[in-house]
Amino acid sequence: MRFWHRATEILGFSRVPNRAPELLEKGWWHSFQFPSGERVDGVRSTQELNRQLARFHVPNDLSGKRVLDIGAWDGWFSFEMERRGADVLAVDCWDNPRFRYAHSQFKSRVQVRVEDLYDLTPRKIGHFDIVCFFGVLYHLKHPLLALEKVCALTRDLAYVESHVIDRGLRSALRARRAIMEFYETDELAGQTDNWVGPNSRCLLALCRAAGFARARLESVAEHRAYVTCYRAWDYPGGGGWGSVPTLLKAIHNRDHGVNFSSSRDEYVSCWFRTAQRNLRREDVLPMVGAWGVAPLPLEHREGDVWQVNFKLPPGLEPGYHGVKVGIAGGTFSNAVQIAVDVVPAPDSLTVAGLCDGRTWKPNEVRLEPDGVIALWVVGLPPNADLNNTEVILGGQRLPVEHVASPAAGQPTQINARVPADFPAGQNSIQVRVANTVSAPIDLMVVVR
Repeated sequence: MRFWHRATEILGFSRVPNRAPELLEKGWWHSFQFPSGERVDGVRSTQELNRQLARFHVPNDLSGKRVLDIGAWDGWFSFEMERRGADVLAVDCWDNPRFRYAHSQFKSRVQVRVEDLYDLTPRKIGHFDIVCFFGVLYHLKHPLLALEKVCALTRDLAYVESHVIDRGLRSALRARRAIMEFYETDELAGQTDNWVGPNSRCLLALCRAAGFARARLESVAEHRAYVTCYRAWDYPGGGGWGSVPTLLKAIHNRDHGVNFSSSRDEYVSCWFRTAQRNLRREDVLPMVGAWGVAPLPLEHREGDVWQVNFKLPPGLEPGYHGVKVGIAGGTFSNAVQIAVDVVPAPDSLTVAGLCDGRTWKPNEVRLEPDGVIALWVVGLPPNADLNNTEVILGGQRLPVEHVASPAAGQPTQINARVPADFPAGQNSIQVRVANTVSAPIDLMVVVR
């Protein structure tokens, strides 16, 4: 028993008070002072609740801002954000009668939605300038997925408050390692709905891994951490090193195409050129559209060329988005377009020309032992890539090795390889994207 007591002190959860009996006695989690003069004495005092907002430096005037309060419970934060001028949506996984009572007492216009966090999407409820995520994370079995949902709904910033285990860890562990405990049953405060306890370093890492550009630790107090998560970089650009990177390509890190799905955990791979040497990962600032995202690996390739990979930011609308790479203290690069949730749908496809990719002789390909065909096609959609563009020779689908970036109204080059065992003779060749197929063109296959 002595060993168990010491172990729980090191891990940190033995000293977290169980406030469930107090909640059972009082009924209310939040305290209120209603306009009628009625006072509600909840588990958390109004002074404590005000101090929490003060830790995040929430502006007093939120006029014109759209705010989402996830896990609203009795609704104190929802009504306080409304009092400051925001348009507020309060979400919880249950219909709390005390929230309804407070709503009527304040004659509030806060909108209410009873729904599970994991089911919330921008297509259902839109984006919000500010998302409040107070006291929810450690109640969830899938904390990183939950933060990805929060990020997807956030336009500007999110306030995240969570139980952390910093006080129970030795200083070396607290400073150097991102650590999270898992509670199988009721180890944390005797509650079976408490699942995880990160330290503050882990909480910051989770927020960045979820898709936020940056996460700032505001404070840690009484087993709680307060983190502000931002979707944009805090760099005005210009000056500094004076280096403007050139983005060479932005592709899917796995299939090397330009198409991405917002419903999957997908990553962008960027290749860029810069005169700046000795780059560190924290110097590189990737962006997709208006949102920054934390870089993952940064590798020096050769000469002045570098590669950086990063998560596709959650919450992007379907369509085409410009990818840029910035360098801290410098200027952002040119933009390269990627497609998110875009189905390729060309009206028509026309093969304007083709030739041997080695000899450039038109309308034939020589197998030496294999062959390469270069085609120029009109009508390819902007998101045509290696994965959705097919070249069909004599009924056989060929491996496509290159699809240039399509330009409206202009022929786009496609390179495809012909296997060494393909039979010699006259054949027809076609290009297909989705359900659209070009008219067949004759091609002579010549065996060396």
